[in-house]
Amino acid sequence: MIASLLAAGLLAAAGPQPLPDTLRTASLDSVVRTQCPAYTQVRVAAILFAGNATTKDKILRAELDFREGDTLTVETLAKRLEKNRLRVFNLQLFHTVGVQTVCRDGALTVLFGVQERWYTFPVPIFSLADRNIRAWLDRADRWQRVDYGVHVVRYNFRGRNELLRGNLQLGFNQKYEVFFENPGTARRPGLALGGSVTRSRALDYRTVNDRLLTYRSVSGFALRRAYATVGLRWRNTVQRRTALDLALYQERVADSVQIGNPDYFRSGSSRQYLDLRLTRIINQRNTFSYPLTGRYLQVTVAQRFYARASSPAFTTIFVQAARYWALPRNFYYSAGFTSQARIAGRSLPYADTRALGYATLVRGYDRYVVDGVRYLVVQQGLSYPLLATRRLRVGVTDNPKFNSLPLAIYLNTFVDAGYVGAQNVPPANRFPNRLLGSAGVGLHLVSYYDRVVTLEYARTLAGEGGFYLRTEFPI
Repeated sequence: MIASLLAAGLLAAAGPQPLPDTLRTASLDSVVRTQCPAYTQVRVAAILFAGNATTKDKILRAELDFREGDTLTVETLAKRLEKNRLRVFNLQLFHTVGVQTVCRDGALTVLFGVQERWYTFPVPIFSLADRNIRAWLDRADRWQRVDYGVHVVRYNFRGRNELLRGNLQLGFNQKYEVFFENPGTARRPGLALGGSVTRSRALDYRTVNDRLLTYRSVSGFALRRAYATVGLRWRNTVQRRTALDLALYQERVADSVQIGNPDYFRSGSSRQYLDLRLTRIINQRNTFSYPLTGRYLQVTVAQRFYARASSPAFTTIFVQAARYWALPRNFYYSAGFTSQARIAGRSLPYADTRALGYATLVRGYDRYVVDGVRYLVVQQGLSYPLLATRRLRVGVTDNPKFNSLPLAIYLNTFVDAGYVGAQNVPPANRFPNRLLGSAGVGLHLVSYYDRVVTLEYARTLAGEGGFYLRTEFPI
């Protein structure tokens, strides 16, 4: 009876709850003191979940740092429950997560109420076949460099927080892909399996003036790539994860690519290699989509082995770390760095020297790429909420998963700095072995399903400035 009344009240309260679930403080310790005034410690009699029609209870229980039968201190109960509520929220399976308690005679009942997201997304593909929007706009044949098809993702597959993904992509770049991942638990490792076949009609094969030169095949494909991967996953909680992956790749480029840049593969027009990768992530940010407090660390060590001795094996060490602080007057400060080094017995081919301008960049240098075997990027930002999180009623449907639009807007100023270390740099490329830097201001919009859209203006040390649109939190 207590559980059903508690669940009804919690789910009713969860509806209008703001999106971030970020810095709210719980007052559950005072509730427990009122219900159990003579107790300084209480025993967890029951842990209940409401609203998880798809998600299995055991997936949620695995995120908690307490179990039924444990004894909790009343003085620290509110912080303990809030920390665990954020762990459940950061599974990124729910729009909202709430927690309530009932205490009788020193026995505590804890109820987590959740509102599940929509988990199946058949998304039409219409994407640009370039590194970013600015690079696409600089292409004379931009409207021919478009990909289309369908991308199907099933999150929370089987109610176990598993991921099932498939791609059928046609157009400029063709991709046929299927991928499955079970995140695992601390006691039992999960499994990841996948395979992909990609064919691209164009390939960036050389860097001149810090920009990519592109070869486009008239009749065939400039690049063909196939890979198969298998991996293991260990997860203590959503905040601490480990992945071990083994992937087998086969790549072939058009003969014209090898003629235009004999150093592209250095082993002819094709190559086969094996990647072994170990990744450890410690993610203690308050929310994963737009963090305001907490810290983040990712360390990846990878080893590549080539089938031919003409391409040197090498080790990659990748480190990414960030820290987030809440400041007075509702300001938030963040600082972080991303670093990568590739260690080999001799110089690497062109295809293995990608550094900045791809997955990592100094903001404002979006038009350019910088090649090298090691790099470091330092970023910092100061954010202020122009619009606190609100839920805007849409009214198109009665489905609670879609009838409101959460929205928050932050004003952000930032400073970036970066450096790429390279050898045998062509004279026309000016950015390797040189300090890169930028500063700017932007608007960050946070909305449904962890979506972040940023519009930024950046000015670089090279004296260039421009507006840039991005779709992820920059640090």
